[in-house]
Amino acid sequence: MPSPNQGGAPGKPGSAPKPSPVIFAVANQKGGVGKTTTSVNLAASFAAAEYRTLLVDCDPQGNASSGVGVRRGSFELSLYDVLIGHAALKEATVATEVPLLDVVPATQDLVAAELELVDADDRATRLRQALRPQLDGYAFVVLDCPPSLGLLTLNALTAAHRVLVPLQCEYYALEGLTHLMATIDRVRSAFNPELTVEGVVLTMFDGRNSLTHQVADEVKAHFRVFDAIIPRNVKLSEAPSHGKPALLYDAQSKGAQGYLSLAREILDGAPAAAADQKKKQRGDAEAEPQEEPPPPPTTGARARDARPRS
Repeated sequence: MPSPNQGGAPGKPGSAPKPSPVIFAVANQKGGVGKTTTSVNLAASFAAAEYRTLLVDCDPQGNASSGVGVRRGSFELSLYDVLIGHAALKEATVATEVPLLDVVPATQDLVAAELELVDADDRATRLRQALRPQLDGYAFVVLDCPPSLGLLTLNALTAAHRVLVPLQCEYYALEGLTHLMATIDRVRSAFNPELTVEGVVLTMFDGRNSLTHQVADEVKAHFRVFDAIIPRNVKLSEAPSHGKPALLYDAQSKGAQGYLSLAREILDGAPAAAADQKKKQRGDAEAEPQEEPPPPPTTGARARDARPRS
């Protein structure tokens, strides 16, 4: 039987269909709001909860890759090779030191991919075509988007099932959120009708600042906002320099605990497919018992409705 880290063999005729993974795009065209930090730590939190997870670095800066210990020069193939058709997704997938967490790394070559694909008829669906057929065994996929609404972000939104929006509580963030929602609506209409907004996660939250609370209240009045809040935290800032998610760098830090709470909040509302995938992984692992990592804390309730209120 395959281990939890492996995809299963194709099902026999008449067998139950395999559950499909849930694909999250972590997106916000505004820079510095915590997209990569959220992508890395949410993916690590899913893996800590024993869900096999794939992190896809869609940002030419490659920070999500280095954030899980995959340094530039340590791999031969990247997302660029996948998008231009030179490699299959599995060929570019790299294991990380976090059990059950893999990554498809990125390099500066992704900038060239945007230019090379600009005239391609399928330029908006390249990632979807490369990604979805090769996710056997994964329960969750997290796509780290660049800070723009360009072709790479468009590909991520077209490939995803849900969008997670990190938001720093400052005035300009509200304007950016409006533009992002308009883009999501256009992508939903043109390329991906199943795309939904999972919710807004408040990042770099400083409760001592009155503007922080004002912006948070304004966002909550119009959008779905998670109960889990990611505070300003030194450990979250230090962890990437060590090539580790905060969960490995300092699991007891407020930042790590915030992302564990966010993962639990999402898992509380996860579809049956993800739960079935985890059950299958546990069944496969029975032949080779291993120590179970502790599940994320149960703090946080399900987030409110994703649609803007009228």
